[in-house]
Amino acid sequence: MNDRENDLVKARPQISPKSISENMSTDERFQNVTLRPVIKLQSPLLIAAFRNYITKRKNVFYDLSLEKRLLYIENAIQKDMKFRNSLKGMVIGQFTLEEYLQYIENSSPLNKRMMNIVIERLKDNILLFDKDVKFSEVI
Repeated sequence: MNDRENDLVKARPQISPKSISENMSTDERFQNVTLRPVIKLQSPLLIAAFRNYITKRKNVFYDLSLEKRLLYIENAIQKDMKFRNSLKGMVIGQFTLEEYLQYIENSSPLNKRMMNIVIERLKDNILLFDKDVKFSEVI
């Protein structure tokens, strides 16, 4: 591995080894070994990107109930292809070359897994999207 690849892997948070087993599918292994740590690492950036998305959409998010806010997050990522591709780029940009080559072999189901994890991460941080929370409190 070159320096970039070593640095990328070292920068990632560790996840529980319990989530990795010998009898899991290749996609599930990629999800747990690569996607989850990268998304966890990129979490502040993903949150900042969604806060910017809210602002660019005239802050209608703030007028919604909690249930509708959760749906808004899902819809933003599932239906706004420009935004979705931006989020994918934030994750894929943290792959090593080997991981990228593995990703492109089966990108469609891996994209689905990736976006589902991002949606859950944003939903888990729903309180950070309150109007009164300062951006500096997010990072």
